Amino acid sequence: MKFIGNILWFIICGLVLALIWAVFGLLWCITIIGIPVGLQCFKFANLCLWPFGRDVYFGGSAVSLVLNVLWIIFGGLEICITALILGAVLCLTIIGIPFGLQCFKIAKLALLPFGAEIQAK
Repeated sequence: MKFIGNILWFIICGLVLALIWAVFGLLWCITIIGIPVGLQCFKFANLCLWPFGRDVYFGGSAVSLVLNVLWIIFGGLEICITALILGAVLCLTIIGIPFGLQCFKIAKLALLPFGAEIQAK
């Protein structure tokens, strides 16, 4: 079931969200000091392509808090709003609810990417 969900997700909105994460990752990697942030973006772009069967666990330290605040200012809010809008539209139909919930998971991740860990279910 995960396979079918991931294929449908990729077609519906996974590619769009992954491209947004990848663009932000490239922008961060242009600046030398932003390479660690850009690598996080690429990791989460991979999650956006195939989210079913994987969970995100949040934790972190004071350094993660500082990086999350900077991230919200310089890119996270745009990704979060995009994912929330896509999730709300998908939740309008009964069939789209599981996909909308994945969008909400990505929206939360867009606000707090540092200290987050992706694990298989």
